Order: sequence, then structure tokens, then C-alpha cells
Amino acid sequence: MNRKLALLVLAQGLFLTNNICFMAINGLVGLALAPQPWMATLPICAYVAGGALMARLVGRHQLRFGRRRGFQIGLLVGLASCAMALWSVLHQQFWGVVLATLVAGYYNAGAALYRFAATELVAPDKREAAISWVLGGGCLGAFIGPALARESRDLLAAPFAGAYLLLMAVAVVGLALVSLIDFPPLAQPRPGEGGRSSRELARQPVFLVALAASALGYGVMNLLMAATPIAMGQCGLPFGDAGLVLQWHVLGMFVPSFFTGPLIRRVGVLPVMWAGVALNLGCVAFALSGQDLPHFLGALLLLGVGWNFLYIGGTTLFTQAYRPEEKTRAQGLMDTGVYAVMTLTSFSSGALVTSGGWQWMNWASLVPIGLCAAALAGLAWRQRASAAG
Repeated sequence: MNRKLALLVLAQGLFLTNNICFMAINGLVGLALAPQPWMATLPICAYVAGGALMARLVGRHQLRFGRRRGFQIGLLVGLASCAMALWSVLHQQFWGVVLATLVAGYYNAGAALYRFAATELVAPDKREAAISWVLGGGCLGAFIGPALARESRDLLAAPFAGAYLLLMAVAVVGLALVSLIDFPPLAQPRPGEGGRSSRELARQPVFLVALAASALGYGVMNLLMAATPIAMGQCGLPFGDAGLVLQWHVLGMFVPSFFTGPLIRRVGVLPVMWAGVALNLGCVAFALSGQDLPHFLGALLLLGVGWNFLYIGGTTLFTQAYRPEEKTRAQGLMDTGVYAVMTLTSFSSGALVTSGGWQWMNWASLVPIGLCAAALAGLAWRQRASAAG
């Protein structure tokens, strides 16, 4: 691994530290401050909604200012949003927390491009490995994120306010790391040679299936993970157990990254994505069989590995769907779709878990899992028909 890629792996780890801590605390902060219980996950919803709203803007900024400056802007926005959330929690302002996490969506959308930037730091034949290594950096967040949430719970007067203070320090370290990476310049489209429009890109079967797998896989993961701390609290399990479950879930998300890329090269991208669908089904079956710590732990671990196979597989498949001059447009379009689905699942998560309960949520997750399977089957059939023709 070259030095630039190693620094990007560390930056990804700090980004996931932010995300995991947000997932661990924002639902509980929302539950404590929200006017109605069903609004508990609105801060999580706002975070991914901000990503959906700003993904295209982030892509334009990356094209205009370059990768490094674009990532630096994102980290500065993340720093400011944590300061806003800290003030809001200390002053018991629920809508201030929601606004802060909405603004943080810019950082969320920007850092999501680390996986694409990784492919620009290596030779073309190492793209899958680069994506895997960068996403594997999330293992760092698996340890730091839950620990930060747990240890900062009573750091300041208001519960969990200290977490936002520590996340400001995490953003500063991330800013220093990204500033040390010299990214190659992005290809600038010449007048009249900007490539295909967003509509033309989205008409490609490969584009649609890659988007569906990434968005629906992320949506299922987000639906269940966002509700886990609340669901475990409803079952009488302590917050420390929720932190342990999230830690193993995130390890399931990112430890496989170190071999998912080589596995894709060995057996192909579609079989790996099918394995992701099967693991998601296994998660639901495990969750429906009990509501104690081992069942939460096992279900979320399977969910994490399933997400890994679908997301890395979808990202790898997606790189076949655009030309160099279409890169930022296509990547922004994909992430807009991913964040839109995540926004819907984040909102649904709070409503489902506080009204229908944990088991109803798992039954509901079968719908996006089924849609993902249908998309993969459609592409496989199309490829077989093309080969036969």
C-alpha cells in the first residue's frame, strides 16, 4: 500500500468514527429531546438527508477545487456542525441538533467519495483492492466510535454532549491527514465534451443495478442499525451492550473489506453481491428468533458483512458505468440515490421501532432485500441473454 492510500485509509477510519458515534448517540439524544417519541431518529435522518441534498454539490465542488480542497471543506463543515450540535444539546434544543446533523451531511457526502478517490491513487488493476482497503479503514471507527460514545456519555452536564466535543477533535485530525495527500487532478471536461447527461447515465442497466444494490443494501443496514440502541433499550439491555453490538456490527462491515476485493476478482462481482443478499436474509432470520444480547449481536454482525458485500460489489460494478469525464457527475448521482434511500430508512426506523417494535422492523426490511435480489436477477438474466445472442 502506498503512502497516499494509507493516509486515506486513516481518514476513512476517522470518518467512520464520526458516523458510528452519530448512530450510537443521535437516536438516544433525539429520544430525550424530541417532542414526540417517533421523532427520535430525526437527527440520524437529517444526517443522511443532508448527504442526499448535498451530494451533487459536493461533486461540483470536487471538480472545481480538486479532491484535497474538497475534502478539506467537508471536514471544516463537519467540525462546525459538531460545535452546533454541542451547543444545541447543552441548551436542550432538539431542532438545533436536527439542523446541525443536516449541515453535517456535507461532510458525510464528501467523505463518501474517499472510496472513489482511492481508485485514483493506484494502478487500474488494483482498483478493487484500493476500494477494499479504504473501506477497511472503517475498522478503526469500529473501536473508536462506540468507545467514544460510551466514555463521553457523562463528560459534560448534558448526556452525550461530550461526544460532539470529542468529534470536533476527530475532525481536526482528519483535516491534517487529508492535507498530506496529493491527489491527482480530476479530468476536466472540455467544452462540448462533458460526457453523457445524468439521464443517459441512469438508463444503463449496470448503473441502475449498482445503484440499487448500494442504496438498498445501505438502506437495510441503516434501517436496522439506527434503531438498534433504542430497540435494545426497549428490551431492557444497558447502553454498554448496545455499544458492544454496534462495535461488532461495524467490524462485520469493514473487516471483510480486506478480502472482498480479491474475492470479486476471483469469482466475479455478481456472486459476491448475491452473498450479500443471503447474509441480509440471515440477519432477519436471526433477529426474529430472539431479543437478547446474542441475537442482537449475531443479527447485526451478519448485517454488517452483508452490507460489505453489497456496497463494495455495487461500487466496483459502478466503475464500469461512466467515462473519465463523467466521473464526478456519475458519483454524485449515485450518492444522491444512496442518501435518498438512507433518508427514508432513517425516518422509518424511529417510527417503526417506537410503534411496531424490533420484530416488525425486521419483517419490513424484507421488502428492500427482495428488491435488491430482483435487480441482481435482472442484470444476470440480461448478461446471459447478451452472451447467448
